[in-house]
Amino acid sequence: MFRNQYDTEVTTWSPAGRLFQVEYAMEAVKQGSAAIGLRSKTHVVLACVNKANSELSSHQKKIFKVDDHIGVAIAGLTADGRVLSRYMRSECINYKFTYESPLPVGRLVVQLADKAQVCTQRSWKRPYGVGLLVAGLDESGAHLYYNCPSGNYFEYQAFAIGSRSQAAKTYLERKFETFTSASRDELIKDALFAIRETLQGEKLSSSICTVAVLGVAEPFKTLDQTTIQSFIDAFELVEEEPAADQEPAEEAAAAAAPPAQGDDQADAPADADVAPMDI
Repeated sequence: MFRNQYDTEVTTWSPAGRLFQVEYAMEAVKQGSAAIGLRSKTHVVLACVNKANSELSSHQKKIFKVDDHIGVAIAGLTADGRVLSRYMRSECINYKFTYESPLPVGRLVVQLADKAQVCTQRSWKRPYGVGLLVAGLDESGAHLYYNCPSGNYFEYQAFAIGSRSQAAKTYLERKFETFTSASRDELIKDALFAIRETLQGEKLSSSICTVAVLGVAEPFKTLDQTTIQSFIDAFELVEEEPAADQEPAEEAAAAAAPPAQGDDQADAPADADVAPMDI
C-alpha cells in the first residue's frame, strides 16, 4: 500500500469508495502472528503462535479468557486486543449481574463489532488494529466468530488470521467437514497441524504455540506446555511409523526383484554373429 491524498483521515473516502485507514488496520492484522480457531458441536479450540521481539524478551500473550464460556485469540496490535478483551469482560460481568445468566456469544460479538465500527466513523479516532477470533459456548451450541477492524463479523467452522495464515486456511479447508463430529483431542491435533503449516519449516514445539479449549462441561482454559507437547509428540510419532515401515518393504522388494537383463547378457557367452534380440 502507498500513501496518497485520501488516507490522512479515517473519514475521507477515496473516489473508488475506499477508506484507506481501515484497510491499513486490516493490514496490521495480516502482519501479526498467526491465530487459529476451529469448532465442533461441543468444543471450540483456539491456537496461536508465540512470537518474541528478541531472544532476550518473552512473548506477548495472544489468547485471553473473557468468561467461563468465552475466550478470544488475537492477531495484530496486542495492546488493542488487550483493551478489547477487557471491554468484553466488563460486558459479561454486567450482563451476569443484571440477568443472572451468561451473556450469549452472538450478542457480545455484535457489541464488539459496533464498538469497532464507531472508530471508522469518527475523525478523532483510529480503527483498532487487531482481529479477534471469539470462541464461545451457549444454549445454541459452540460458536467461532471473527471480528474485523472494519466492524464486520463472521461466524466460521474454522478460520485462521495473521501472517502466513493462508497455509493454515488451506489445511482447514481440506479438513473442515470432519470438524463437526470431531472429538476434543482431534480438534486440538488439527489446530496444531494448522499451526505447523504457518511455521514454514520451523519445528513445532510447545514453547512456540499456545492452545486453549472450551467445551460442554469444560470452562475455557489454556493448556499447559506439557499437555501440548504430548499432543505434538503423539502425531509426530504416527507420521514417523509409516516411513519406518516403508523402508524394510522397499528393501525386501529390491531383494526379491529378478536380476536385470544386462546382468544376464554379461554372464552369457558373447556371440558376435547373433543379434541381441535372437539370443
